[in-house]
Amino acid sequence: MYTELFDKISFSEAKERVLSKSKIDIESALHSSHCGKPLNFEEYLSLIHPTADPYLEEMARLALDWTKKRFGNTISLYMPMYLSNECRSSCVYCGFSFENKIPRKTLNESEIRAESEILHSKGIRHLLILTGEDYSITNLEYLRSAVRILKSYFDSISIEIYPMDREKYEVLIEEGVEGLVVYQETYDPEVYSNYHLRGMKKNMRYRLDAPDRGGLAGFRRIGVGALLGLSDPYGEMFRLGEHAHYLSKKYWRTTIQISLPRMRPAQGEFDKTIFVSDREYVRFLFALRLFLPDSGLVQSTRESIRMRNHLAGMPITHMSVESRTDPGGYSGGEELKQFEIEDTRKIEEFTEMLRKKGLDPVFKDFDRAFLQVPDRIV
Repeated sequence: MYTELFDKISFSEAKERVLSKSKIDIESALHSSHCGKPLNFEEYLSLIHPTADPYLEEMARLALDWTKKRFGNTISLYMPMYLSNECRSSCVYCGFSFENKIPRKTLNESEIRAESEILHSKGIRHLLILTGEDYSITNLEYLRSAVRILKSYFDSISIEIYPMDREKYEVLIEEGVEGLVVYQETYDPEVYSNYHLRGMKKNMRYRLDAPDRGGLAGFRRIGVGALLGLSDPYGEMFRLGEHAHYLSKKYWRTTIQISLPRMRPAQGEFDKTIFVSDREYVRFLFALRLFLPDSGLVQSTRESIRMRNHLAGMPITHMSVESRTDPGGYSGGEELKQFEIEDTRKIEEFTEMLRKKGLDPVFKDFDRAFLQVPDRIV
């Protein structure tokens, strides 16, 4: 399990490993990439270092080259569907946190169908479903029922819900779920403890090993990420790179995807966000692309229009579009959102931008075709 690797170095030591890198280390890492070799872990850490900032344009050219080699000109588009905002966990930075006095809602079967019909009519075939952390309401049977409805509308379904045991993941895979997303939020144990006050989410180690349980269960895609702004970004990027690399090696039949969401305004009084500049954010993404060229890099509508236009197809390969973060939001329901989004463009406008950049927006996960290849050929 990843926790065995996680325990070998503290978060503060991880941060210092990044900050110990020099200009010589940075230039050596860039030379490796120019020679057509993915970075090793130490080289990756070099490009996270703030001293790498003057090399940003060179990193951008290399990231674009690697992305085109591995992903061509395609951008995979998906939309999130929030099934519920009911939550028993207290996460002080989250709009769904138990203490926040907001209207709570869990979609019933007819509401799930109504949302599905809207998204299907927009051309979406790759869906990400999300819930809060109220295990009694959005329990396994509720999720199984929802997936049975959704798979008649969508070719590919992923889940971003509370962590589960391997056996429950296996049940959802049997129902037709292909992807698992578990963002760690923060890899800093002290900050994690301070910001997660109650509920199952308070158990950091159980969350850390959720991607492992998903890999053992057999998900075809696993997404990991850190919410930038909760703790020191250099420690977070050390851990995120370490975690994604570990998963890609151990579960080599599974596609690993990585996301770097930044904090956005949400319900509540959280005001301790650590600022991560646009240049830092972009440098982190470029470093990830050069380190893990086969991993999809995911960007949500949290980011600005300018940022999303700039990064599409350079390091970013998967993007959400026209998102709503409230249950029933596509049907024009109440404002029950988890956080504020930044890019509010409609699908038509967004795909037009991609095509003008020479990119090919893809609404369907075509990986399913590979399931039909005989084992002897794989």
